[in-house]
Amino acid sequence: MQPDLAARLAQALHDREAAWTFVREFAEAWSAPLTDTDGTGNDELDAAEARLGVKLPRAVREAYLLFGRRPDLTSNQDRLLAPEKLFVDHGMLVFREENQWVAHWGVPLEALDQDDPPVTMWMSLADPAADPKTAWLDRFSVACVEMVLSESLFEPEDLAASMELDEDDAAALERWGTRLPLPDYPAGSTETRWFVGPDVLVRAHDRQWAWVRARTEEALDEFVDAPEEWLRR
Repeated sequence: MQPDLAARLAQALHDREAAWTFVREFAEAWSAPLTDTDGTGNDELDAAEARLGVKLPRAVREAYLLFGRRPDLTSNQDRLLAPEKLFVDHGMLVFREENQWVAHWGVPLEALDQDDPPVTMWMSLADPAADPKTAWLDRFSVACVEMVLSESLFEPEDLAASMELDEDDAAALERWGTRLPLPDYPAGSTETRWFVGPDVLVRAHDRQWAWVRARTEEALDEFVDAPEEWLRR
C-alpha cells in the first residue's frame, strides 16, 4: 500500500522517529522493505568515532543503523559515505558527497552534541573569496528523508525520467499533484519543489526541469509520454 507521502512527511519534519518511519514506509512502497541486515553495525560507527575523535550524533547513528547498507536509498546519484569514509573538513563532519565531488554535506562540528543537528552543504567554488558553505536543512533526520527521496529519482532506470518544463508546465504541477511540505532548501532558496500524484513522484527545479520517478512503468508512461493529460488540467 502506498503511504500518504505528504502527511507522513509533515510528521517527519518535527519528529525524528517519524522520519525513520517515513524512510521505512517509502522503502517498502517504492523500492524494497528494510531488513535487519540493511544497517551498518555499531562496531563500524564506534570505529569511525575513534578514528575521527568525535562522537556521532544520535540521529546519525540511527540513520546508519537503519539503512546505511542500502545504496538504492542513499547512493544512486550522490553518495552516502560508509562509516570508514566519513571525514572532517571545512568545520564539518562530512557524510555525503555529490557524484562529481562538487558538493559535500555535513554536520557542523559545533553541532555534534545535538541529537538531531542541522546539515550544511559545502560547495567547491572557483572564487576563493566566496563562502563555500550554506545551510541545507535544520535536522539531520529531515536531510535523510530528502536524500532518500532524491536518490529514488535515478533508479531503477525503467521507472525514472527527466523532462524540461516551461512556465505553463511548472504551474500545472501545482494543479496535478500534492506539494510535499519540505522546507525551502538550501537556506534562502525556493528553487526546489516536490510533488506527488498517483504512483508518481516529481522534483521540479527552478521551474525549468523535473525529475520523475514512478512506481510502475504504466504510471511513468502516462506522465512522461502523454503530458497533455495532466499539464493542461
